[in-house]
Amino acid sequence: MNITIVGGGFGGVKAALQLAKSKKNSITLISDRTTFQHYPTLFSTATGRSYKESWVPLERIFAGKKNVRLVHDSIQTIDPEQHIISGDSGKTYKYDELILALGSVTTYFGIKGLDTYAFGIKSEHEIRELQRHLVREMSDGSDDEKNYVIIGAGPTGVELAGALGQYIRELRHHFGITKQQLKINLIEAAPRVLPRMSEKASAMALARLKKLGVHVETSKRVEKQTAEALIVNGKPLSTQTVIWTSGVANAPFYKANEAHFDLNDRGKVKVDEFMRARAHVYVIGDNANTPYAGLAQTALHDALFVAKHLRGSKKPYQPKYPPSVVPIGHRWALFEWGWLRFGGLLGAALRRAADLISYSDILPLGWAIGRWRAGRKKQILIPLDVGNESSE
Repeated sequence: MNITIVGGGFGGVKAALQLAKSKKNSITLISDRTTFQHYPTLFSTATGRSYKESWVPLERIFAGKKNVRLVHDSIQTIDPEQHIISGDSGKTYKYDELILALGSVTTYFGIKGLDTYAFGIKSEHEIRELQRHLVREMSDGSDDEKNYVIIGAGPTGVELAGALGQYIRELRHHFGITKQQLKINLIEAAPRVLPRMSEKASAMALARLKKLGVHVETSKRVEKQTAEALIVNGKPLSTQTVIWTSGVANAPFYKANEAHFDLNDRGKVKVDEFMRARAHVYVIGDNANTPYAGLAQTALHDALFVAKHLRGSKKPYQPKYPPSVVPIGHRWALFEWGWLRFGGLLGAALRRAADLISYSDILPLGWAIGRWRAGRKKQILIPLDVGNESSE
């Protein structure tokens, strides 16, 4: 069977690994990146941990998988009648079965200036740009920033807010800066932090953030960013360091090809009970209009389901409610799964265990442990050119 998979994230990689177990399958994995990106650790890499914990070369993941062909391309169009997709490269790819796992893209909701002045942590390039900025600000032995601002108090924003203060203090120490004052601002449009979790979990997270010295503002509307300030609820907040962790939108491929897909009001693809958007076209992970889409655990669950269905299973899709584990500062994490919730060292241990499990979902155990252990290694400064460490 000729199976084409588009997307090198959790869903696409896991589906390819599962389907590659059958030598009857010929698999083409198309990705616009040459590396797999481990999203749960991006905040950690952004605040001084090793790049190796967040990126793994796809070639390494599929080493020895002779029935998997890797293609570096960005898919633009689909012809479902002819079973053909085409890419930026001008090449076309024929498929018997197609799995689309394209992930999400950043959206700024039309807020002026964010795309020009704000930093992000959703890719290697964005993280390196943020770290270059921080190094430039401090390399002269001073730190004149009045406010470090994080927009978005979902899991990524909360995780980053919990880790950023310590990272900045480490940078200051490296450059011999003795300035004591440090203000980390976390701004959220919703009435509370972690709005998708329970109110009790939100309250626990808020208390932890305050203990770490993070200034949290909820129910605030970001209106504009300039080179010197962020405009929030009509008032300027002086800053040159704004990190956007908020909105995401579905991959633009679906809107560009909406004649072939049924989209909901959020641009997600409607799928049937077998994760199909139409005959021979499966849509999984962030792209599908299913409960809990947007989480790594859901993408993995979807990939396993589709692999089983292509092997002949007739069991319909059942969403799986995943636990949430949000690290907030050193050796502290908030855990919630249904009625069970707690924070502290046990939560941090569970998060470390969850990270190891997610690595082992895509790598042999020995390699998975190596990447997992890399998260303990500090890498405070980076060269001013874009290196290749993530590809090692």
